[in-house]
Amino acid sequence: MDLYKNFPMRFERHDAGVLEMIFDGPNLNAVDAEVHARLPDVFDVVDKDPDTRVLLVRGAGRAFSAGGSFEMIDAQIASHAVSMRIWRETRDLVRNMIDCRKPIISAIHGPAVGAGLIVGMLADISIAAKTAKIVDGHTRLGVCAGDHASMVWPLLCGMAKAKYYLMTCKHLSGEEAERIGLVSLCVDDEQLLEVARQHARELAEGAQEAISLTKYSLNNWYRSQWPIFDASLALEFLGFTGPEVKEGLASHRERRKPKFV
Repeated sequence: MDLYKNFPMRFERHDAGVLEMIFDGPNLNAVDAEVHARLPDVFDVVDKDPDTRVLLVRGAGRAFSAGGSFEMIDAQIASHAVSMRIWRETRDLVRNMIDCRKPIISAIHGPAVGAGLIVGMLADISIAAKTAKIVDGHTRLGVCAGDHASMVWPLLCGMAKAKYYLMTCKHLSGEEAERIGLVSLCVDDEQLLEVARQHARELAEGAQEAISLTKYSLNNWYRSQWPIFDASLALEFLGFTGPEVKEGLASHRERRKPKFV
């Protein structure tokens, strides 16, 4: 485990060849600046780790991850340099997940938002608890639905559903996410971890080169759509310079409906 001792996430091993990465922090495992900065690097380390054949990502407590912290959003609104750094980190996270040769499984329960949602949706196998609360909240915050969503969601669940959920910020339960094809599986809440671990064990015991090359081939769908991702991410970060994000952030803090017009 020495490879992972300096990362701000928690890591455990329960089965041979399977590494579990656990979002474990305050405010429902919100992604703060340190986690956001180091998260892309994990996938490079996993890719080269001879003891890891499968990465299983989950959240501690009541959530998978509640997304970026308000403090981090404040910082990128206030500083162009911070905004550019977070833009690069987000771009690296998506690229590194796509290029990681090891299969990635996400076990999603409770809220899954923001940077945590990127990991949940870009996992090769995504398993959601029935009561999971999946939401891409970009437009509710007042910025374009960037990061992974414009590239990934239409491929997973089709353009009509992608537009509906990304433009309205409606929440999806695990059951609805499975019904529309956004996640691989949906299971009872109490079965989530064991089902995810069982699938991780099966992949870890499988033909590693064949599985890796299958992942590489299928991820060419994402690589071919990279210009969509790049444009949407740039438009998202452009939004952080505008007036709508200030109202969106204020309304989140004040727990009220935003007044954009």
